[in-house]
Parts: sequence; C-alpha cells; structure tokens
Amino acid sequence: MVLFGGILSIKAVTFLIFCVFAIAGLGYLLGRITIKGVSLGTAGVFIVALLFGAFFYGMDKSGNVVGGLAKQLMVGDKSYITNALKIVETLGLILFVTSVGFIAGPSFFGDLRKNFKSYIVLGLLIIIIGGLSCAGCIALDINAFGRSKEEAGAMIVGLLSGSLTSTPAFSAAKATVTSEELESIVAVGHGIAYLFGVIGVVLFVQLVPKFSKANMEKEREKLTASNPEKPSKLTGKELELDPFGFCAFSVIALLGMFFGCFKFGNFSLTTTGGCLILSLVAGHFSKIGKISIMPKESTLKVFRELGLMLFLIGAGVAGGASFVKYFEWVYFIYGIVMTLLPMIIGYIFAKYVLKLNLLNNLGSICGGMTSTPALGTLISTAGTEKVAGAYASTYPIALISVVIVSQVLIIIFR
Repeated sequence: MVLFGGILSIKAVTFLIFCVFAIAGLGYLLGRITIKGVSLGTAGVFIVALLFGAFFYGMDKSGNVVGGLAKQLMVGDKSYITNALKIVETLGLILFVTSVGFIAGPSFFGDLRKNFKSYIVLGLLIIIIGGLSCAGCIALDINAFGRSKEEAGAMIVGLLSGSLTSTPAFSAAKATVTSEELESIVAVGHGIAYLFGVIGVVLFVQLVPKFSKANMEKEREKLTASNPEKPSKLTGKELELDPFGFCAFSVIALLGMFFGCFKFGNFSLTTTGGCLILSLVAGHFSKIGKISIMPKESTLKVFRELGLMLFLIGAGVAGGASFVKYFEWVYFIYGIVMTLLPMIIGYIFAKYVLKLNLLNNLGSICGGMTSTPALGTLISTAGTEKVAGAYASTYPIALISVVIVSQVLIIIFR
C-alpha cells in the first residue's frame, strides 16, 4: 500500500485506525467522569491522546524512542505516521468548523450587527493581553535564566501560540524566525503550552457558570433575546442534493479550504478560517435559487462531534510525542500565565464594561482564545448551539491579531 510517498504495511494502517478508535473510546469514558458538576467532556479524548503519544509514540529526554509497541507495528519512517496523524487532525478540524458555521449561520449576521464593536474590542483585548504577558515572560526568561533574546523570543512566542491553540500564530512565528534551529524552538514551545491551552479554556467555560451560580435556562433566554433566531429561508420545496446534506457540506468545505489557501504576506485564513467563513455564509442564505445548501441538523451535530474528536486525537498524539522530551516546568508555567490572564481579564471586561450576557461572553472568550475544543464544551454546558455565533464573530478578529502580535514579538526580540 503506497501512502504519503512511502510504503506502509496494511498492518500499520490497521493499527493506526485501531488506535484512533481506542483513544476515542477511552477518552469519552474519561470525559464522563464528573467532579462537582465539572467534567472534561470531549477534551478527555485529548488527554488520552496525549498519553498515547507520550508512551507509544514519543521520545524521552535523551531523544530515544519510547513507543516500543508502535515502533514494531508501524513499518517505515516515523514521518509517514506523523503525516497520517496530521490528516486525522485536519479532517476533524474541517468537519467541526464547517458544522459550526452552518449551525451559527442563520443568526450570525444579526448578532454581528448588534454586538460588532464588542466582539472586535474583546477579540483585540484578549490577544493584546496575551501578547503583553508573552513579552513579560520573554524579558523574565532573559534576565532570570540568561537565555539569548532570539532563543527566549522563539520559545515563548511558541508558547503563546500553544496557549491560544493557534496554528496560524505558530506558522507565522516559524516563518518570522531567522534559522531552522529557532523554528524547532518555536515548535517545542507550541507543544509544551498546547496541553494547558486546551484543558484550561475547557475548564474555564465550565467553572465560570458554576462559580457564578448561573441559571442556564435564564442565560439561554438572554442569549435568544440577544441573538434571535430568524425564520428559515427554506420552504420545503427546494431540491435536496442528497437526503442528509453531505453533498452541500462537501462543496462548502472544499470551497472553504480553497479560500483559506490565499496568502496576504505571511497571513492566510487557513483551512479553519476559510471553512468557517464560507459555511457561515452558506448557513445564512441556506439555498441557491431552488437548491437547498443546508445540511440536516442531525448531520451537522454528528459531524461537529466527530470532527472535534478526530481533531483532538490528531493534535493530542502529536503533542504527546514530544511533550516528555521537551517539557520544562518554567515553560509550562509561562504557558499557564498566557492562557489564564487573557481569559480572566477578557471575561471581566466583557461582563462589566461591554455588558455581554454570560453565554455571549463565554462564546466570545472561546473565539478570542481561538479554542475549538472549548467551543464544543461550551455548547454542551450551555445546552444550545447559539453560543457558536459569538465564537464565530470574535474568532476572525483574534486570528488576524494573534498572527500580527506573534510576528511583532519575534522581530522585537531578535
């Protein structure tokens, strides 16, 4: 079997598929464990994937491969399996964000018109706080540990991209540094901070309603009043291309990937941004002429959850593979600071200055932190898909801002 330009045995591919399902099963079991009303939910899949990556696919501090079982079963260069995991991650991301866009589309533009300034301000604030905390950590690292400006800058900007789980920021930082060695340092920082970047925001969107003793039924009513659902533009007489909407979903996803490929300097919307924007537009209009382009609600819910699961498995295994080798407590602490500060300050600002209701506030926090897993958790916590509207409104602002901030920090600390 030819795969990714090399040869992999059928046994290796079968093992990889087996691992995906094993991680998913164990991850959902872990996610069901509830302590005082708080659970990991789908993020439990991410924890199991990290552990799998560390024990079966990773390296120790000396660079020795510790994944004995995986090493025996996976024939060929390890990079082939890395590529396979990237496909799993990207496929999941496309399924998730395209589903979210379709779900949020009908009420998105009305919500955006009403809260446009608030979303812009909050998205910018979260990234600016993240950037300032990153600059502070770089200065501390240089002064306290004597690291060079370039190395400290590359490592901690990598930590920033991991704290915000932002692939575009990660790519921009790698493109801005001046050597391959510094690119590797950026990658290490991203991997170290990614763990808390995922888990921290997931727990935050669950703990805030608990600590504030929010009545979720009333909060859903406030959200509905703020983001009224517009009547469907579908009359029931439109031509459906297939019973589930797979065709329409696939076409929009393809166009979104194409749209996300366009680059403006070092910036691009990426697959995530392209699919999100195109699906929002498609969800808003719902049809082209007499042809329905809106997938069934049941299809979107399944794709959303399946996509999130695959994304967390692909990202988690890859992150766990290098976590043991490169982990240092000081960098992990930096990552925690760069995750918590923007969220806490952003939440307080949105609540007391912007006067956003709880669910719009938390949805915007997820978008400002560019956190795909947290949105999935928030939808479950809130009991409504409408929180995706605030996420989708804030996300593009944060996406552009974090790319610019990452590049500026790298340049300043050369």
